Amino acid sequence: MAPAIVNLGLLRRASAFDPAQPSSAFRTQWTDPSDIFSVLLILGGDVVARALAQLTGSSFTPVAFSFGWVAYAVSAVVASVGENRLMPRPDTPCDVINAKSGYLRANSSWLISRLVRDFDHWQDDRVSACVASLLERKDMFDRQQADKKKPGSGRDLPYPKQAGLCVSVYEAGQARPGMPGYDVAYWLGFTITALQLGIAAVPCALYGDWGIILVTAAGILLSFAMGSLSQWKKEKWACRTGCKKDAILTKGNGSQHVILVLASGKGLDLEDLATGQTNVDVNATLTTRIVVLGLAMMWTMLLITAAGIESHTWYLLAVGAVGIVQNVFVAGKKRRPEAFGAPLIFVEVVGEVKVMDTLVAVEKKYPYAGFSMRDTFFPGGKLRDAEKEVWGALEGDVKYGYYHE
Repeated sequence: MAPAIVNLGLLRRASAFDPAQPSSAFRTQWTDPSDIFSVLLILGGDVVARALAQLTGSSFTPVAFSFGWVAYAVSAVVASVGENRLMPRPDTPCDVINAKSGYLRANSSWLISRLVRDFDHWQDDRVSACVASLLERKDMFDRQQADKKKPGSGRDLPYPKQAGLCVSVYEAGQARPGMPGYDVAYWLGFTITALQLGIAAVPCALYGDWGIILVTAAGILLSFAMGSLSQWKKEKWACRTGCKKDAILTKGNGSQHVILVLASGKGLDLEDLATGQTNVDVNATLTTRIVVLGLAMMWTMLLITAAGIESHTWYLLAVGAVGIVQNVFVAGKKRRPEAFGAPLIFVEVVGEVKVMDTLVAVEKKYPYAGFSMRDTFFPGGKLRDAEKEVWGALEGDVKYGYYHE
């Protein structure tokens, strides 16, 4: 009889379940989502970190209140206490080479990595024309070589994606450390903040629900406070100014572009900057750590407060949604050098289908620069006899202080 009793109990519990319960729960959740905003606040902190790195520098950093801020606030405590920094690591690997000594530094600066990453956005039109010419010449050469081996086979070759090396020469303009870059990425933050306050004010005006605008205003104030820390400027522009050293920016062997920055006595010291972000001189101070810890505690309190909102939550989700859109846009936005306080003035572009020919041409115009890049693009150091003769002649010209064609 015992099994029959157990089975009867199971049947009774099964028959007591209301099939309409899931649909009712789903309907309630989609009408007024509960706890969703508090969950989203702890996701996506990396996006917030990159958006801050892009815009920080001045007293006002308009990175909108959005999902991910609580996660970022906690990670900022870890970074400031454990790693003595706030700026994130660079997201584009590249090297900085002293154009005179040839000394190479692996870049650790966010600012330099973004200059190199965004080069296709801010490069001069003449650089694009040079690359197009190199590709055309390489395509023609490859087809001719293929036709020599097998007539008619050249037409089947795909168009090349890369050809030779293109060295873009720029002169450093007047450096402006602390310049956040007053472009679309900057001003959009204020526009989105105003939109968020407008969205949050709707339930207050229609239903008298002031909780959402309170959370939104508090989030905006905390986000602006985090971006206004002076530590950001110290790390982002961790270098001297008035530089008199030419520098080379490159992604290394195999890259299409190299940026040669000629010193003018007005620009940032790019050698300093390449390692400055991890330098002990720019470590987060005790005051910075305490402030960051305090802000993280306030973000946690805001998270707890937001979890208590149970009505009109769609407005709060809309506030976070437009904020994260702004964060994503800013984090990935391609910007010009002047937006980072490091304006560059185009001088010329040097490019040849063969990488070695490009280095020789650069060396003839800018002594030592070609030599400084040679080990990067030809790390084995093995040269043909003709190449040894060319470089030997150039080395002699450097020694005696003149160049000839």
